[in-house]
Amino acid sequence: MFGFSPLVHLPDWFTQRFSYAEWRMKTDENAVYLAFDDGPVQGVTPWVLELLEKEDIRATFFCVGENVSRSPSLYEAILSGGHSVGNHTYNHLQGLKTPDAEFYANIRKAAGFIHSDLFRPPHGFLRKRQSDLLSHHFRIIMWDVNTMDYKASLKPEQIIRHVKQFARAGSVITFHDSVKAWKNLELALPEAIRYLKSEGYRFLPIPHEKKEPHF
Repeated sequence: MFGFSPLVHLPDWFTQRFSYAEWRMKTDENAVYLAFDDGPVQGVTPWVLELLEKEDIRATFFCVGENVSRSPSLYEAILSGGHSVGNHTYNHLQGLKTPDAEFYANIRKAAGFIHSDLFRPPHGFLRKRQSDLLSHHFRIIMWDVNTMDYKASLKPEQIIRHVKQFARAGSVITFHDSVKAWKNLELALPEAIRYLKSEGYRFLPIPHEKKEPHF
């Protein structure tokens, strides 16, 4: 098992140790990969989609299956906007706190709504045996820059400073399209996008294949 602290950049030696997951995209371009976890959520996801469309940006949304089942039109809006999607379990279950059989069943349930070969574990936590099994069926996508925008103790300027300090070519930069993150997201995301564009970065989605893994 593994974990990490808020707003700590993940160095290459760390990510190489957990090589079953992709922490940073391999690219020859000056590109970054925005990712949004925990949606889709009414009132937040539409705002994110509108901003991304305005900025001509494509991103990757790691969706919670229960939220997709409640708001299928939002999920379709993500896809029709040219964005990628990934499985984030059905009930946002953390692997370390969930028996394996229940955890796998929850992921399979989410896969009935989210047809993708991408998976991100909530909070980034997995047991080794969970990662061993899931890596045979999914591309496990983590991140190297996590904004932790849902933390009430953080302020937008801290999040923006973190992005400015650690974003680099290939970075997977994680935000959250959730009610909990809204206070920070509303201010930090537009400013982060402005900064990254000023540095010449392109924004790319993580490619996904439409797939319902069987395990």
